[in-house]
Amino acid sequence: MIQSPLPSGDGNAASHDEAERVDQIVGSGPRGAIAVAGTATAIVIGMWYAFYFLVFLPRGVIQ
Repeated sequence: MIQSPLPSGDGNAASHDEAERVDQIVGSGPRGAIAVAGTATAIVIGMWYAFYFLVFLPRGVIQ
């Protein structure tokens, strides 16, 4: 990540505050990414079950 100092005020203090904020955000974990991945997985599994029950089972046993 490229970190550039803020243009106004004391750049060192602002950079330190920004670094603390970034550390706090990263420390909270990837909840959003896990939620998106879980939702996508649930949609794919739901589509698979829908396809199975609506297409394969009505056709019956293949001989």
